[in-house]
Amino acid sequence: MATSLESRVSDLRQQFAIQDALDILRTAVEEAPGKVTFSTSFGIEDQIITHLIFAHDLPIEVFTLDTGRNFQETYSTWSKTILKYQKPIKAYAPQTASVQALVEAKGPNSFYESIENRKECCGIRKIEPLNRALEGQQIWITGIRAEQSQNRQTMEPVEWDEPHQLVKIHPLFNWTWEQCWAFAKDNGVPTNPLHQQGFVSIGCAPCTRAIKPGEDFRAGRWWWENADAKECGLHATHNGPDPVVEQVPA
Repeated sequence: MATSLESRVSDLRQQFAIQDALDILRTAVEEAPGKVTFSTSFGIEDQIITHLIFAHDLPIEVFTLDTGRNFQETYSTWSKTILKYQKPIKAYAPQTASVQALVEAKGPNSFYESIENRKECCGIRKIEPLNRALEGQQIWITGIRAEQSQNRQTMEPVEWDEPHQLVKIHPLFNWTWEQCWAFAKDNGVPTNPLHQQGFVSIGCAPCTRAIKPGEDFRAGRWWWENADAKECGLHATHNGPDPVVEQVPA
């Protein structure tokens, strides 16, 4: 099945070019019944896709990575989403022993000290739980949009994810920030209050800040790192040298 879906990527790109987001999700279900999953971090893009899945009762699992370092506003949005749609959102948490070992050895904020430490923390809190979440799946839906970063502009609306051996689909890939907000307003989609405080990309609280006018969408993530591509590894396509890290006081 993996080989069959891999060969379908090019055809799906052409098909999705004339389909809207809802039809893209429906096509994904047809391609891999019972094997489609969607990862949400409760930003506006993810909330739109969650709305499409839940409001139209699509058989797509919705899951989130509960890193243990999320904003309270994110947890509030999570709760509001469940209350509105009366649908479950599966949670994947990091392995307790791994988090405990990291904190005991390096403290709770080691990710500020070096790129290696930051990758280590992301690996424990995000990558390992994601790998568990994607086990047995054939299609992974995400809220990635091209305008979010220079790195993401090099991606495609449909991709073959070699490490996980599945197809990755971004239904909102060509949407603008303005389109997202218009859709959310018109459809009563619950949105994360952090967006109203200048946050456009929402991740763990210690590693995310609001951006300033004119800054890149990803400027609020790992802002102490001097890099064009700021990814935790969930969607990384950057194969160049590691970014420079500026020391940040704890």
